[in-house]
Amino acid sequence: MAFIKIQNVVINTSYVAAVRLDERTASGDKSVSVLIATPKFPLLQWDTIAQTLYHYEWIEFTGQAANALQDYFTSFNNVIDLLPQYQESNVG
Repeated sequence: MAFIKIQNVVINTSYVAAVRLDERTASGDKSVSVLIATPKFPLLQWDTIAQTLYHYEWIEFTGQAANALQDYFTSFNNVIDLLPQYQESNVG
């Protein structure tokens, strides 16, 4: 379990469900959005199968926070990129 601190927000990386990189706000500013999935444990509703087990919330960051998150979630130390943007040429 790791924590990342962005401005006044501390995020437990175990709860990061998705990250949207390279987005723009309505005003055109660069943004990065993080989807947080936190477990819900409603009292006396364990028998209800249809209940959602997680609460999802998108948190949007702009400015320096967006740049820091972009760097963190594109770092090879933190995330494995399955489709790297560079292509190796096959010279034979």
